[in-house]
Amino acid sequence: MHNVVKRTFILLVVVLAYLGGMIFLGYEIVQNADDWAAHDASPYIVAPEMNFINTVYDANGVCLLKLETVKDEDDNEIQKLIRNEDDELLRRATLHAVGGQYLGVGITGKFTGVPISPEYEYDILNGLHVQAQDNESKDFYLTIDGEVCKTAYEQLDGRKGTVGVYNYKTGEIICMVSTPAFDPSNPPADSEILEKEYPESTYNKMLMLTYTPGSIFKIVTAACAIENIPNLYTRRFVCDGALEVEGFGQKVICNSVHGNINFEKALNCSCNWVFGQLAIELGPEKLQRTAEKMGFGDVFEVDRHPLTAGTIDVENASDIELGWAGIGQHTTRANPCMMMTLMGAIANEGQAVKPYYVAETHSAYDDTVLYQAQPETTDVIRLNTDTAIKLKKLLRSNVQNYYTDSRFPGLEMCGKTGTAEVAGRGDNAWFVGFSQREDFPYAIVVMIEDSSQSGSQAAIPVANNVLQSILGG
Repeated sequence: MHNVVKRTFILLVVVLAYLGGMIFLGYEIVQNADDWAAHDASPYIVAPEMNFINTVYDANGVCLLKLETVKDEDDNEIQKLIRNEDDELLRRATLHAVGGQYLGVGITGKFTGVPISPEYEYDILNGLHVQAQDNESKDFYLTIDGEVCKTAYEQLDGRKGTVGVYNYKTGEIICMVSTPAFDPSNPPADSEILEKEYPESTYNKMLMLTYTPGSIFKIVTAACAIENIPNLYTRRFVCDGALEVEGFGQKVICNSVHGNINFEKALNCSCNWVFGQLAIELGPEKLQRTAEKMGFGDVFEVDRHPLTAGTIDVENASDIELGWAGIGQHTTRANPCMMMTLMGAIANEGQAVKPYYVAETHSAYDDTVLYQAQPETTDVIRLNTDTAIKLKKLLRSNVQNYYTDSRFPGLEMCGKTGTAEVAGRGDNAWFVGFSQREDFPYAIVVMIEDSSQSGSQAAIPVANNVLQSILGG
């Protein structure tokens, strides 16, 4: 009798668990089935064996890539994506925007074998319905200017790095160059040769990597100080070349002895003493919070490319570590595209416009517009308007009073350089900035790896020449 009762109890528990599971599954189907069906992993809307690219054009209407019928080694007709045949420099300069063999980036990496269309119909009885026209081959029209990209590629002159330019009013990316780059019409025979001859070429460095920012991070420290130190603009600081941190016997080394200076002058000459002191005074919580508001630790997507998040972690930092973090060293890392977007937010007095490079897609059959990009703001960067206005004036002062306008003729430039120390290699040479001309609303980022020169020496000439190519174009 005891065994019968025990078995009956176990069976009852199993039945109740089964019924509970069925109720939970039914609830999940009703509530979330449309999200499951539309997920990128769904076999019903993903077609990895199909290619929906017909042609890719740059902003000038130059064909960068086209689908053509060619013959293979066995004389069979096949369809193959062919690059611009006339200009190797153009092919290299637009490699990471268009994509290529071994690369999971660009148009070929992100728009082939992905969801056929974000437009679908789903209901609980009939499931997922994908519109027939979603299978159409597409023509892609990019915001990328091939001529500007060629200029950027030439300016990098064999050095590793990235250059990005975008319209901070509309979000259109004009230039997105990453080096090293190979010729996609003559790719390496295999991945081992690629790794040997073109190391790091599989990365779109503007979107996918983060780097020690050095003094460009002083923009973040400046914003934090503006918002938290009431007498900041009337204070005087005395830089003797090395900030000694009490209790640690260590120093934050400055690039010079700047003497008695105010806050604006300290940013002009990029004084480590002042910004190390400000970071320590502000404390880890405020500096961390401001950095996160300015895009560190968060991301958005650029045409299906998720950015790699910049990082800052000073929660448990000592004062000496906090001082180094405040000048863009310690464990701080910045993403180039996010820094470019931050420059756009400052130029727009607090409004961050999300970058993109796919302007439109058309049906290859009847030229119907299937997609058209629209300006879109992002709240990943949350910049107070008053703070943005003050930063804009400070960055303009940097150019006028330190770099000089002669290095950016006609651009009315605002900006900041950085020279970041990297253990075991050369410095990262940075320039981030924007033109404040109403008729020339462009923000730029230049980052050169393993540089033997400072950001002012290496990155400013690249930035100026790229922007001049847009102005003159």
